[in-house]
Amino acid sequence: MMRSPRRYRLLLLVLGAALLLSCALSLAFGSAQVPLERVLAILAQRLFGISPEVAVNLGHDSIVWQLRAPRVLLGALVGAGLALVGTALQAVTRNPLADPHLLGVSSGAALGAVIVVLYLGEFAGLLSLPLAAFVGALASMLLVLAIASRSGRLESDRLLLAGVAVSFVMMAASNLLLFLGDHHAASSVLFWMLGGLGLARWELLWLPALCLLLALLVLLGLGRALNALMAGEHSAVSLGLEPRRVRVLVFVVASLLTGVLVSLSGAIGFVGLMLPHVARFLVGAEHRRLLPVSALLGALFLVWVDVAARTLLAPQDLPIGIATAAIGGVFFVALLRRR
Repeated sequence: MMRSPRRYRLLLLVLGAALLLSCALSLAFGSAQVPLERVLAILAQRLFGISPEVAVNLGHDSIVWQLRAPRVLLGALVGAGLALVGTALQAVTRNPLADPHLLGVSSGAALGAVIVVLYLGEFAGLLSLPLAAFVGALASMLLVLAIASRSGRLESDRLLLAGVAVSFVMMAASNLLLFLGDHHAASSVLFWMLGGLGLARWELLWLPALCLLLALLVLLGLGRALNALMAGEHSAVSLGLEPRRVRVLVFVVASLLTGVLVSLSGAIGFVGLMLPHVARFLVGAEHRRLLPVSALLGALFLVWVDVAARTLLAPQDLPIGIATAAIGGVFFVALLRRR
């Protein structure tokens, strides 16, 4: 566990540098291999206007800059956001197994995507699928909060049970629509429901980036409150906090951020469960230190999982949710055996 401020800053610097290096290196991997020197030449030209010293053809430029670069950045944003949300939810629920899909958000987003693909079509162009998934995620979150509230109180146990129940109902509705709908269209939805970064486009990246930044600032501002809630509700009340208000704010922030991320990447599980525990092992449970480390670890993890998803079955893309579920399942079993 790292307590020294100097060592903590060094850790942030190392993780940040590793993330930047990983993003650059990952652009070379995929069904079409691009030499690393050409990748660096393309990035130098695109980002800094430096003329490349090695020959770069239009095909490589299109693959690296138009296809892979937004995908890698989306993977980093999604990984950081899911890890951030998982850290906050584990604090307010005092449940080490809580993750961003706790509130049924991913199931609601999946239902919205299914409705658009099978019945509504591209009513808003490229934004149709993300917008419908976001609306479904928001509706799911509101339904869970309404079910979990009792006499003006929001209890974590009821929230967990409501999230599980709503998730099952939403998934049942999605599966029913897939069964009754056009099977050719249903196959495209299936890949999205298993998780993937194929929707990444430069014009869409500003939304998850902005939401991630705002969520990080809000949660950092709630750092002391999250520390108090981890110690217990009575401790939080004795410090002058209102646990219900803090919980509601965290649930809203977590659900909105998860809805935005899931609407672009599909259902990617276990990232928000695993990485907060790794970050907690490195820097302890103080949330103003824990949240940035957890976000950086989540981004780093998902960038390399996406590399594996692009290369293991090339030229086909392995749904990234399958890879994270396989890794997360092993981690989950290990966590259960320890605690």
